[in-house]
Amino acid sequence: MTPRRGASEATGDVRGATAVPGASWEAHADLVVVGGGVAGLTAARTASLRGLRVLTVSKGGPTDTATQYAQGGIAVVAPENDSVAGHVADTVEAGAGLCDEAAVRSIVEGGPAAVAALTDLGAVFDLGRDGAVSRTREGGHSVRRIIHAGGDATGAEVQRALNAAGLPVLFGAAAARVVTDERGVTGLIVLSDNGVDGTAVGVVHAPAVLLATGGLGQLYSCSTNPPGATADGVALALAAGAAVADLEFVQFHPTVLFTPGGVGRRPLVSEAVRGEGARLVDAEGNSVTAGVHPLGDLAPRDVVSRAVADRMRGLGTDHVYLDARHLRGFAERFPTVTASCLAVGIDPAHQLIPVAPAAHYSCGGVVTDVHGRTAVPGLYAAGEAARTGLHGANRLASNSLLEGLVVGERAGAAATERAGVRVEVTDAALPREAAADRSALQSAMTTHASVVRDGDGLAIAAATLAEAPDRVPATTADLEDAALTETASALVLAARARTETRGAHTRRDHPEPAESWRRSIEVRRGASGALETPDLTLTGAR
Repeated sequence: MTPRRGASEATGDVRGATAVPGASWEAHADLVVVGGGVAGLTAARTASLRGLRVLTVSKGGPTDTATQYAQGGIAVVAPENDSVAGHVADTVEAGAGLCDEAAVRSIVEGGPAAVAALTDLGAVFDLGRDGAVSRTREGGHSVRRIIHAGGDATGAEVQRALNAAGLPVLFGAAAARVVTDERGVTGLIVLSDNGVDGTAVGVVHAPAVLLATGGLGQLYSCSTNPPGATADGVALALAAGAAVADLEFVQFHPTVLFTPGGVGRRPLVSEAVRGEGARLVDAEGNSVTAGVHPLGDLAPRDVVSRAVADRMRGLGTDHVYLDARHLRGFAERFPTVTASCLAVGIDPAHQLIPVAPAAHYSCGGVVTDVHGRTAVPGLYAAGEAARTGLHGANRLASNSLLEGLVVGERAGAAATERAGVRVEVTDAALPREAAADRSALQSAMTTHASVVRDGDGLAIAAATLAEAPDRVPATTADLEDAALTETASALVLAARARTETRGAHTRRDHPEPAESWRRSIEVRRGASGALETPDLTLTGAR
């Protein structure tokens, strides 16, 4: 096996021969980072600077990350007319009662230093006419605090700067199992592209593994996420004995470019477009959000997505419109959005932009503290794969890159606490896992666990997932199907239990929030291997 792009530099010990039964190659590291986006690469760089041997594995290529596609920007406290308290208040308000306020404050306070470190790496942000960093406003924010790059290509600039740092990454390598013993993590099993005859099983001996795998958008037929967003981190963590929480809160971006029959990754129309004055209207020209929320089109995303879904259902249509025709310099401010629109024959300067909600961001994930630590010694998570308590029931716009930078750096530093642990993986066996047909799974989740849900539909989704056959994964696609099945099952379990409407979780049969549900739902594998909600004392899931 010949690793691509400098993996040997990271480990000092990648070799073709191995003594581990079932493995084709092995390596040694102090930390294995799974994922090459903002959280993963930030963590890898931090750990490397602290003297750790770091191996980063990514199942895709250098730009096959959700970070690459992030448009809006990074929410970070502005030096004028803003404060940490204001950013915290906006975040907590959007989170609909489920944010951990201490975690919110901690991460928000870390924002300026994290952005400064990124700038030191060479990231370039847009400047205003006064020469200062330009800031815009997005839904749920009380002030203009979002910095951006390339107009609406912030994620691409963040990814470029981190890639340019020259961190060694083993591409084409999919994480298959986090190996543990009574001391915690001992390593990672991966399936890698050996460039000859398909995939090869590799073993990385390491006392620390960081899951920075991104989100779960591929649970649905249509999302803003790249093809690799198959909830790998959630599934790996559950199998390793960690808990996940808040999975039922899937944020649907309210303004994704609509095309008839469009499936897979769809371009979003950045919330900053509404921040600059574009209006959501229906086919008759009426406002979609008037009277729904004091912030109107700039209400938190769960509010706007529900308003759009309600209007579509009421009119019997499959989309609404974004009117940006009155905005001057649209193409210069939003080149990415403009290009996406022109590609489907829409000129935003002269035509309404057809939009509809689509799966965008997982507010929940692997339960961690604000340093990325899970309850399993040596297992860390950061970015969208993690649940720190920052987002609660609904993520505030542009807090995602902020979290990836801040917690990624902290998790990389925290991994040093495992540097003295000596570990060895003894076998590379992969267990049989339930793996549903992907198209059937996506259809069931899109129909029954989307923007608006009810108990009957969620029961149908649960039954569909329960029929998934077991198989031993042999390819990356097999691993992804198993991860999607595990995560969908955990999400539906939590969504059935939460008999209320809160944040990004809307139950048609329980339309109001309930104070008794002002709490997170944790899911983990029980002693039998089945998914359970061990801390849930409330009953009556429907």
